[in-house]
Amino acid sequence: MADASTTPTSIDGVTSLYRRFRPGRFVELRGQDHVVRALQGAVKNQRVSHAYLFSGPRGTGKTTTARILAKALNCEHPLDGDACNKCASCLAITKGTSMDVTELDAASNNGVDDIRDITAGAWHGTPGSWKVYIFDEVHQLSKAASAALLKTLEEPPPHVVFVLATTDPHKVMPTIRSRTQHLEFRLFNGETLSSLLHEVERAAGLSADEATIEAAVRLGRGSARDALSALDQLLATGSIVESQPEFDGLFRALVDADAVAALKSLAVLTREGWDPEQLAESFAGDVRQVFLLQVAPEVADAVDSDRDRLTEWGTQLGLPRTVRVLETVGRAMREMKSAPEKIVILEVAMVRLIRPELDNTIEALDERVTKLERDGVRVEPSAPAPPAVLRPIGTAAPVTPTLAVKPAPTPVSEIVEPETTPNGDATFDLDDVRARFVERVVPRTSRGAQLLLKSAFVRSLDGQHLTIALPSEEMRQNTELIAQGLRSAMEHEFKSPLQITWAVDPTLVSPAARTSTSRPIRSREPDEEIYSADESVIVVDSVGDHLITEMFPGATEIT
Repeated sequence: MADASTTPTSIDGVTSLYRRFRPGRFVELRGQDHVVRALQGAVKNQRVSHAYLFSGPRGTGKTTTARILAKALNCEHPLDGDACNKCASCLAITKGTSMDVTELDAASNNGVDDIRDITAGAWHGTPGSWKVYIFDEVHQLSKAASAALLKTLEEPPPHVVFVLATTDPHKVMPTIRSRTQHLEFRLFNGETLSSLLHEVERAAGLSADEATIEAAVRLGRGSARDALSALDQLLATGSIVESQPEFDGLFRALVDADAVAALKSLAVLTREGWDPEQLAESFAGDVRQVFLLQVAPEVADAVDSDRDRLTEWGTQLGLPRTVRVLETVGRAMREMKSAPEKIVILEVAMVRLIRPELDNTIEALDERVTKLERDGVRVEPSAPAPPAVLRPIGTAAPVTPTLAVKPAPTPVSEIVEPETTPNGDATFDLDDVRARFVERVVPRTSRGAQLLLKSAFVRSLDGQHLTIALPSEEMRQNTELIAQGLRSAMEHEFKSPLQITWAVDPTLVSPAARTSTSRPIRSREPDEEIYSADESVIVVDSVGDHLITEMFPGATEIT
């Protein structure tokens, strides 16, 4: 800020605040210190460039600064590279009647003929020392108009300065950008805007309370013109409640995971007349501030009570959930551009945020699993994994005695999943089923099913009736989503349909502790021979093992 104590110049006969208190000197400019230093130093040292490109968001002072530069160049009594803003030349430029300054709105005068008239007049004389041409929104010039301007811009008359202003510098032809001195304007922070509005309020004799000024700063979103316009509107209506959508109800619904409350909140906002796209954009802006306040508070634009409010919502949502909300709303904004019913897209996005099972993204799945582990799973310290066993290739695998499994307590609730009546007379061993379920069935399921089944335990086997226990009722309810994939994996492994009963057992221990007591099972190849000794199954060398032994004598296999 060049000089925070300097009150903006007031223009008589103008009622709107942003025009009435438009800065008239470099010293009155706020928040663009780098621009002020460059231009004021160039005027003071008589090193003014023949062409400047001013770029930046709307309402940051690009056109105003161009006029101040024109005043400083033609001022009759300049002071330290700045205009006096009192001489005849300065007053004529302020009123728009000076022959030394020509302004062109490139959005409505973007034809080649308009530019040719300008370039032809640039060679004519001028009453002042410099002739300044200001092109606003120069990126909207047509290609032919830009080409017509290029030659004069490259070799202008010695007494002419071109100032090109744009909000989209990347749309300006590279050949034009390369012939200008580029100065970038930045958005104002909340402190600068608040200081400006307080000074304007005192200079204009307004009676605006602190809440009204805070609301105007918030609505300005870094733009001085927008903030002054918002202050005008708030003072005229006398209300700040309807100046922007109120999203506290929507935030509360997200925190409480209440889909009905979220849809009711959206319905209230639409009944108040807010457009769905405008709602999505405004909500994304608030969520962005929530995100920044958690990651980099010094970058956030929110101020005062609004900052405290959004910080609190960020604490309740958490960073992972905030990022997912921001990404989901962003996708909804893109989809709304081509949707016939835009509000439906926003409603579906809110429900997906609250009901992760309706969203198939990895982030939603991770949120579901995290919630299940936090709310329903009690994990006890697991036993250390058994050390790897080394044996020479070609020798029989050692037999590990089967440990007795302590019966699980009576389940809290049991729900039987409907299955087709199994066919065939196949019989299975419980320990064998347990091991094959962990080692072969689970890896064949989807990633979401694996995340759920890692806490499951095969409790019992009665013929072809299999009971699988889970630590919580909520996890059991989610088995409906993985039933088909699990059924296919079971039938592929056991070659026979097994009837599954899902049980809830809150006392389950961790999977590592359970599987560490199980007998290790080694898969049998089709060409292996099997012998029985002492009621234990021993796997004898296969043809493949003999071949490996011949190729790699003395090698050992880790099992």
